[in-house]
Amino acid sequence: MINFLKKTGFILLIPVSFNTIAQTAAKNYKAIDAYVQKLGSLDSLNMGTITAIVTKPFTDKKDKARAIFDWIAYNISFDTKAGRTANTQKNSVTEVLLYRKAVGIGYASLFQDMCSSANIRCLTADGFIKTNAEQVEDTKTEINHSWAVVQLGQSPEEWFYVDPAFGSGYTDADYKIFTKSFNDAYFFADKTIFNLQHYPDNEAWKLGPAPKSKKDFYALPLIRSAAYEFKLTGLYPPNGRIHLQARKLQTLGFKLDSAAIISKVTLLIQEHKKSRQEDVIYSVDKGLINITCKFDQSGSYPVTVVVNGKELVTYMVEVE
Repeated sequence: MINFLKKTGFILLIPVSFNTIAQTAAKNYKAIDAYVQKLGSLDSLNMGTITAIVTKPFTDKKDKARAIFDWIAYNISFDTKAGRTANTQKNSVTEVLLYRKAVGIGYASLFQDMCSSANIRCLTADGFIKTNAEQVEDTKTEINHSWAVVQLGQSPEEWFYVDPAFGSGYTDADYKIFTKSFNDAYFFADKTIFNLQHYPDNEAWKLGPAPKSKKDFYALPLIRSAAYEFKLTGLYPPNGRIHLQARKLQTLGFKLDSAAIISKVTLLIQEHKKSRQEDVIYSVDKGLINITCKFDQSGSYPVTVVVNGKELVTYMVEVE
């Protein structure tokens, strides 16, 4: 059982903050999204023909890249069976188009080849992600994901992250269920937040502020997709594994967009493969969320902070 106590006043320490770098101005892609969605699956066509049809109305390379991202996100599903076994077979571009399933490398390779066909410079980056809280501090994890870097100029400031796999939907922690859910946060993604979720095997593919090492990356909590919507720029504690004594007060703090309207904050507790969601008393001041809680149940289990019904950050809590 978890008891939540209201703390007098509003005190929030953010020992880890992430300095955002300049991102491209937000652009409205609704017309492109609608056009691509109407095209449908374009079955039985090869990669070059699909690319030509998808990008035909557009001249700007950003628009072409968006159309390609859209088509892949709408029409390719994550291969949960392959994901569970870390199997990257049947992920060539030809096979992905044939089976309409892929893991990260298949998504990224298809995106890269379609971009190349549209005369857009794009490369694939291999690296690491955390898919569950058990992976926090597990630096022995091998390469388990791939994404793309679109290069629209010579300067790294004109290079952009794209993760078509994450953009197509999400799986549960055990890779048993894939939920199709278009998420354009992973197109020209916020580089700072992206680097909290992805760590490249090649340091050359770090764009913007990022953890200094693989060890630092795996020490962080699991950052969820809602971090993009709420523009997460700081968190406390910074470590993904929290050690504390039962019934001892614990503070959780997050710095979000000051314009964000926060209507509800809860904690999702997962114990013995069962989940429960607990209301929490919290304070908000100009995007700063302060939560004070204590944990009665001893053990080691994931705790996810949920803001407005959306998962923000997951910690591994170890209670003695």
